[in-house]
Amino acid sequence: MPYEAPPDLASLSLEQIARAVEERRLPPVERWSPSEEIDSLMRIAADGTWFHDGSPINRPAMVRAFSSLLVKDDGGQHWLMTPQCRQAIAVDDAAFIAVDLKIAQGALAFRLNTDELVVAGPDHPLRAEGDPECPAIYLAVRHGTEARLDRATWLQLAEHALAAGGEKLEVTSAGTTFSLVPR
Repeated sequence: MPYEAPPDLASLSLEQIARAVEERRLPPVERWSPSEEIDSLMRIAADGTWFHDGSPINRPAMVRAFSSLLVKDDGGQHWLMTPQCRQAIAVDDAAFIAVDLKIAQGALAFRLNTDELVVAGPDHPLRAEGDPECPAIYLAVRHGTEARLDRATWLQLAEHALAAGGEKLEVTSAGTTFSLVPR
């Protein structure tokens, strides 16, 4: 079955986004305990480009499939999980890139470079790193993995925070408030 890209994020309501998130079927990697460990020879560059053995993976469908198998352990190591084997994968910064933002009904919905949708909130918090002059904003995705907001998305988020006023540079999504200033 051919892949159909989701509609433009701006055209979706919060209900449609929530339905798309709920309908996404992901492999049950949290239930797998493979005994074998190997190196996948894969790397995710800081710009979100996936590589295998030094060559870029140019098929978006393959990247989407691999990304559904990603987990990050407590030590910071990323893994591609299968029921039989977990394969180490090098990640330069974050496993995903948040490339678009929709602000609607008190929620911040992000589209990732894999076309996945994530709504920031208690289960998907935002965190600020770096320094106040050059912050990096990260969104928790799943299984310890994160998405770094690209520059355009960060600017959308900052404009939203400034428009909301207040003394602090912060945003609220799904009832949870997040500072955009690194500590």
